[in-house]
Amino acid sequence: MPLQRRVPKFGFKNPTRVEYKPINLDTLQILFDKTNAAVIDETVLQQNGLMAKGDLIKVLNRGELKASVEVHAHAFSASAKEAIEKAGGKAVVPAQPVRANEKEGEKN
Repeated sequence: MPLQRRVPKFGFKNPTRVEYKPINLDTLQILFDKTNAAVIDETVLQQNGLMAKGDLIKVLNRGELKASVEVHAHAFSASAKEAIEKAGGKAVVPAQPVRANEKEGEKN
């Protein structure tokens, strides 16, 4: 049997993949009802066990958000951002940190 058929096949692993932890609008509503926090950010999510330190958060549009809150997350789906703004809140994406190898004004 040829070598290429004897060697096990493995899939492709993308080294630049960014993996987000999903948080839905109904989860944010439950969190607001529990804490009455006007701003939901990483510290509030960590204190309530919804994310670990270093996780990237993406807010998705499952459920309904009735509260007017300011939500800080790394990414939002378009429909989730629209639903947050429709409820009277704000969807805020934090500024990306500058990498050590990138200096201001220089492009590689």
